[in-house]
Amino acid sequence: MSSLLSLSLLGSPALAAEPSKPAAKASDASRAETARLVGAFLGDTPLLSDLQSLVDEVGGRATGSPANLRSVEWALARFREAGVDVRKEPFQMPGLWLERSASATLRGKGLEFSPRIAAMPFSTATPKGGLTAPLLDAGRGKEKDFKALGEKAKGAFLLVDTTELKNVDDLFREYAEAAEIETRAFAAGVAGVVYVGSRPNNLLYRHNVSEGMRNTRPMLVMERDGALRAQRLLRTGKALTLTAELELQTGPAYESYNVIGELRGSTRPDEVVVLGAHLDSWDLGTGALDNGANVAALIDVARQMKRLGLKPARTIRFALWNGEEQGMYGSEGYVKTHEAELDKHVMASSFDIGCGRINGFFTGGRPELPPLVDQALDPVKGLGPFTQVDAPIVGTDNFDFMLQGVPNLVANQEPALYGPNYHARSDELDKCDPQQLRLNTAIAAALAYGFAQMDAKLPRQSRAQVEELVRTTDLGQQMKSFGNMLEEWTSGKRGRKGNTSAGPANR
Repeated sequence: MSSLLSLSLLGSPALAAEPSKPAAKASDASRAETARLVGAFLGDTPLLSDLQSLVDEVGGRATGSPANLRSVEWALARFREAGVDVRKEPFQMPGLWLERSASATLRGKGLEFSPRIAAMPFSTATPKGGLTAPLLDAGRGKEKDFKALGEKAKGAFLLVDTTELKNVDDLFREYAEAAEIETRAFAAGVAGVVYVGSRPNNLLYRHNVSEGMRNTRPMLVMERDGALRAQRLLRTGKALTLTAELELQTGPAYESYNVIGELRGSTRPDEVVVLGAHLDSWDLGTGALDNGANVAALIDVARQMKRLGLKPARTIRFALWNGEEQGMYGSEGYVKTHEAELDKHVMASSFDIGCGRINGFFTGGRPELPPLVDQALDPVKGLGPFTQVDAPIVGTDNFDFMLQGVPNLVANQEPALYGPNYHARSDELDKCDPQQLRLNTAIAAALAYGFAQMDAKLPRQSRAQVEELVRTTDLGQQMKSFGNMLEEWTSGKRGRKGNTSAGPANR
């Protein structure tokens, strides 16, 4: 590991002073401090033991569960042991949803079998003893499939076919298609929707119902082999009924917590750089890729900055969010709590794509931002190459910062093992490459310190400017794919209020 990092850094001219070049992108002092910081990750830091502790000892940590509350205390203890100021900040979750048990039985003339199922988050429970209804083949859930079913869809469970998921592109396609399928299904008056599991080896996983907490039906994923068996039977003319029994723990709005570690700025303490990763996970696996690896990384960045006595000019906040999986509610709660400070938020970043190599950042459709990211990453360009993608992205905790007009970044990571293990039983420690996680931690550290030290500061966008971003990019369509987020934006429930002008010009 040390050899790999050493070769990468020594091979980079960014870490050596070269007087013959034009003025450096960062001061010599800042570059030297960044080099010390990156070098710290060559040593035996607690990064990997923290990750193992979080995923193996705390485990899957859905917001609202006892394990999630334990994870909050776990994170507070890690920051305190490192000497980093830390607090837990409350926010409101709109409602509780946890699966307690899920089972299914398929019956037809002369046959009966019970494939494994998982309830989709925000599914409704079934009556005790289960809900029984005909199971019908709905093809891929396209408009033509619903037309072919006609009135038969009403009151039936619909079995929807899927393509086996291979990568992150397939994952985003699933989200987009599911929103359309479920809209058609609800309009048809179905009893519920059953997705053929898209993962190999009968892995179960969770995707939110597109309607979120407004959903009124049982919704589930069935292990792939059992679902394909049912599909074959249906397509050869066999009539099947499905009895689904979903026992859920649900409840009204409640209080949850983000964990916020902070290194106070030395000369511009009122200006804030946010490094964020979500602490919660779904509960089938233990959330190593999504998102324990990045939680451990950010804690280690804070730990090494404190250990080395670095004093960033701006305040750096290390935000471990909860409620992300249900709809980014923790980061939404943060922007509400800190609304008066948002003009002073220089940058908010999110790390949420597992352990794959960071190859750049999504910069949110703000063309002034990629050069600043390049500047921050210049001292570690030997760990690149890095390419910034100047497009808005929905699905993680940059979202509410974007809607508030704050410059925001999402780490663009190579998918590695992320896609097939996403929200799945297989999201365990062995799926994370420890060497790459160390490299990613070094990159995150350089990014944070670079933004904390640089003179540049982009203005916060007005609501009108964010609205223009929604109008001129695919941002609105992405928001539709994630439940009712577009509606929350247009209604003013979420995002920056009014039509105020942008903040002051770059300094």
